[in-house]
Amino acid sequence: MDLEKDVYKTIHQPSEEVLFKDKGSKFFGYAFPVKTEEEVKLHIEDLKTKHHQARHWCYAWQLGKNYEHYRANDDGEPGNSAGMPIYGQLQSFEVTNILVVVVRYFGGTKLGVGGLINAYKTTAQMALENSNILTKTIDVEYEISFDYPNMNKVMRVIKEKGLHVKNQILELDCKIYLLIREKEAEAIFKKFDSIYGIKIKEVE
Repeated sequence: MDLEKDVYKTIHQPSEEVLFKDKGSKFFGYAFPVKTEEEVKLHIEDLKTKHHQARHWCYAWQLGKNYEHYRANDDGEPGNSAGMPIYGQLQSFEVTNILVVVVRYFGGTKLGVGGLINAYKTTAQMALENSNILTKTIDVEYEISFDYPNMNKVMRVIKEKGLHVKNQILELDCKIYLLIREKEAEAIFKKFDSIYGIKIKEVE
């Protein structure tokens, strides 16, 4: 991964269905945004209902802003001929929080392992090319608490640093919630922490 440490790529909407054909076999490809393994199961169950006459529902998924969890499944195709080529495309496009499924209808002619690898890889690539891939920052959320008279001090830092305010409660006791890019978070924390009368803490 040559991405900066505090960004990741993902999709927000499912891709349009894509179709790849080889020697009569049809391969339908789909990409879905997912946050949990539970969501992965639901999408695969939906596709099994939609394509109930298909032979194989092969897939790969990757989860976590640091790309830490993944799985590839050949669903009955020869070992590493389906799931891994799909997963290879997730790596190639550097995407996470995503599921790519390729549904195969057998066309009567065997494609051989090389043919299968090519078909699953190409279909996964088409599904990802058909997706709107976004780059997002990994953010840390901070809660800043202060009395109303300290408002100007807080606002000055927010303006000076161009910080993103997620939410604010401005009463006698004020709270402001900030989303800070991970690599800038420590410096911002120290800045607020050093101002008298202001409390800052990370929101889990």
